[in-house]
Amino acid sequence: MKDNPNPLSFQSRLNPDDFFPASSEEKESLVIMRESVGFWRDGMRRFRKNKIAMVSLVIVILIMIFSFIVPIFYPYTYEQQVKGSNNLAPMTYSEEEQARIDAGESVFPHILGTDKLGRDYAIRVMMGSRISLIVGLVAAFIILVIGSVFGSVAAFFGGWVDLIMMRLVDIIYTVPDVLLIVLLSFALKAPLETLSMQPGFGWIRTLGPNLISIFIVFALLYWVGMARMVRGQILALKESEYVTAARALGASSARIIRKHLLTNCIGTLIVMTTLQIPSSIFTESFLSFLGLGVAVPMPSLGSLASEALNGINTYPYLLFIPAGLISLIILSFNLLGDGLRDAFDPKMKN
Repeated sequence: MKDNPNPLSFQSRLNPDDFFPASSEEKESLVIMRESVGFWRDGMRRFRKNKIAMVSLVIVILIMIFSFIVPIFYPYTYEQQVKGSNNLAPMTYSEEEQARIDAGESVFPHILGTDKLGRDYAIRVMMGSRISLIVGLVAAFIILVIGSVFGSVAAFFGGWVDLIMMRLVDIIYTVPDVLLIVLLSFALKAPLETLSMQPGFGWIRTLGPNLISIFIVFALLYWVGMARMVRGQILALKESEYVTAARALGASSARIIRKHLLTNCIGTLIVMTTLQIPSSIFTESFLSFLGLGVAVPMPSLGSLASEALNGINTYPYLLFIPAGLISLIILSFNLLGDGLRDAFDPKMKN
C-alpha cells in the first residue's frame, strides 16, 4: 500500500515512536514553573536586587558602627577637655601634645580637630549621631506600638468606636508639637530634677527634661499617621475568610487583631517604621538646634550645628560635619525605606 501523498489526509503514515512515554530527563526539561517562595523570601530577593537600597543599608550599618562601636575604643571622651587644645584644626596637636610627641610619647591625633572648649570633635560627632539614632529608633518604636494598636482597634470594632477614635486623631493633628515640647520642658524640669536625685534615676539628669519631653510628645502626637495607615489596612482585611473562621472558632477580638490582622500588615508596618526613623531624627536635630534637645555636655548633631554657628566664618567645618551627617542619615533611611516598600508592597511587584 502506497503512502498517501496528500499532507491533509488523515491516512498519512504515523510514527509509533512518537507515542512512547517521555523519559524523566525530558519531563524535567519541560518544567518551566517558577519556584514557589514565601512572602519574606520573595521580598528579600527583590530587595537585594535594588542596588540603591542595598547601598543605603550598608551606609546605615557603617553609621551605626561609627556611632556605637568606635567610641568604645576611641581614646577621648565627649566631655573631656584637653588643656591648650581649643579650636584645633583637624589632624593637629596642641603645644603641650606636640612637646609630648617630641619627647617620644605617642599621642592620638584630633581627627576632626577640637571645639572652643578643647573637646575632641570626632568623639562628639560620634556621640551626637548616637543620640540622634537612639531618638529616631525609640521614637519609631513608640509610634509603631501606639499607632498600630490605636488604628487596629478603631478599624476592627468600627461604628461609633471608629468614629470617636478617628475624631480624636483629627484633634491631635491640630496640636502644635514645638509649643507642647516647650511647655512640657518647663513643666517637667523641677519634677525630673527631683526624681534624678533618687538612686537608679541618674539617666534622667544625663538626658535632661528637654529630651524626655521630646519622647513624650512623640508618644502623644506623632503616632496619628501610623494609626490612619493601620486603620486602612485593617478595614480591608477584617472581612476576609480567615477572620470569619477565627470568629467562628471563638477567638477573642484581641487575638484576632494580634494574630491575624496585624500579622498580615507586618510588611507595611516595617516599611512605615523605617520611614518614620528619619522623620524623628530630623525633628530631634531641629529641636536640638533650637536648644530644646539634649542637656549639655551631651552632644547631638543638632546642638553641634547650633554651637558651630558662632564660628562659621573661622571654623566652617564644625558646622558642615554634623549637618552633612544629618543629611546622610536621613537620606540613607529614606532610600532604605523606599527599597523596603518596593520589595514588600504587593502592588509594587511588577
